[in-house]
Amino acid sequence: MTAFLIRWVVTTIAVFVATKIVPGIKCEPAGALLGASLLLGIVNAFIRPVLLLLSLPFIIVTMGLFIFVVNALLLMLVAALIPAFHVDGFWSAFFGAIIIGIVSWILSSFFRTSDGRIHAITHHPSMKKADARTLN
Repeated sequence: MTAFLIRWVVTTIAVFVATKIVPGIKCEPAGALLGASLLLGIVNAFIRPVLLLLSLPFIIVTMGLFIFVVNALLLMLVAALIPAFHVDGFWSAFFGAIIIGIVSWILSSFFRTSDGRIHAITHHPSMKKADARTLN
């Protein structure tokens, strides 16, 4: 539960930074910012993997750059579902998604896990390392 709340706060801060930097992204009340960041996290968790799988040929041909387009489309989807969260167009969503990704990545790198080491927030401490032997 704590990891979820930390991730939500990180995403909220990242969306807030994007609203201040990108001119085409606006969020009127603070509650809409919290709702937009929560919905963005849900969309990224459930819809994004499906879209990435379906657009895999485009991702391969563009050497991964099409992922930015998928992220922008998901940000536009969130703006369509949250009335107080506005994204003016594709390019605002494109640059906003880049800003959100960078800020989330930077902020996530500052959190410690239960083992005391700094990991990305996506690290799950219950994952066990593989018992593997090397051949010499």
